[in-house]
Amino acid sequence: MSTLIPQHAVEAQANIQQLFGFSTKVFEGFEKLTALNLQVFKATLAENHALAMKALSSRPDELFALSASLGKPTAEKCLAYGRHVREILADVQGGLTSASQSQLQRYQQDAKGFVADLTKATSAETNVAATE
Repeated sequence: MSTLIPQHAVEAQANIQQLFGFSTKVFEGFEKLTALNLQVFKATLAENHALAMKALSSRPDELFALSASLGKPTAEKCLAYGRHVREILADVQGGLTSASQSQLQRYQQDAKGFVADLTKATSAETNVAATE
């Protein structure tokens, strides 16, 4: 019984470390998304300011051409933003997956050890019963 308590403490510590590892990875992803969104927001503000100044100084017939010229760059920016978001999410998912796989391997090793110990204990009891 005395060996179980330290073992539980070690397992609890490992689980807490794993939880903090997951939390850290998720927080890093959130931090990257926030930085990306701030960057996009700043760039959009600057571009809209420049566009407003250009629109105010344009003649009415130039406004249509100005409006038409915005479609392709806007679509490209949206696609680039989507790519960045996917990269960030893939990075977070990869980190969580690798951490989960190492945790799963640890559980599998623990289960194999438990089965081996159980088999040894059962064999020992069988041998004792056979000798009696």
